[in-house]
Amino acid sequence: MNENKSDTAAAWVDPDEAPELTAAFFVQADEFQGARRVRRGRPKADVVRERITIRLEPDVLAQFRATGPGWQTRMNAALADWLKTHTPGEAEGQG
Repeated sequence: MNENKSDTAAAWVDPDEAPELTAAFFVQADEFQGARRVRRGRPKADVVRERITIRLEPDVLAQFRATGPGWQTRMNAALADWLKTHTPGEAEGQG
């Protein structure tokens, strides 16, 4: 053994001396079903959206942001609604 380290035996801990399991313990605990850990948090979406970079006019962006949280979802809905009556090629040459 290295002379800088002393030989220390692990202290035995009586299982009856274990702390009480509180609600806070179970909140932090991982849940398992069989050998598989159950995922917590937000469930996976049925439709996964793609992250992109887009340049918009400042006033258009400001008006959507002014509607509060969820503005990106509303912008997506507005674009989807526009596509119901138009084709993407109709907007060419504008901007």
